[in-house]
Amino acid sequence: MGFAHATITLTNSGDEAVAARGFLPPESVRKTEVRALVDSGASTLVINDTIKNQLGLRVQETAEISLADGSSQVCEIVGPVDIRFKNRHTVTYALVIPTASDVLLGVIPLEGMDVIIDPKTQELALPPERPYLAQFIVR
Repeated sequence: MGFAHATITLTNSGDEAVAARGFLPPESVRKTEVRALVDSGASTLVINDTIKNQLGLRVQETAEISLADGSSQVCEIVGPVDIRFKNRHTVTYALVIPTASDVLLGVIPLEGMDVIIDPKTQELALPPERPYLAQFIVR
């Protein structure tokens, strides 16, 4: 299987909340559309410094992370950030790897949106049995 990519919209969730209360014009909500690498081996959303600054995301904490090459580094956790794909969305925090060339979309936001990786097309897709409404298992 090759690489799967998806066009997603990232939005500063804090801006959205302030705009919903009427304290910020809706057109001032910071957002960006990006082409993300869908990575089922990554846990969450990974962005770089450019996107963090463009969205004005606030640093929540720092954490040590393990990278695919086996190395580790300390990085910032920022957010909250709203992720939108087609008719789905979720809110999460993002890891900031300053030099990351790709936005990585990991399994936590994928599950939060109830989307799948289509192995035939190698694209992010809505589950064919529930394209209009996300489904979650709560036990």
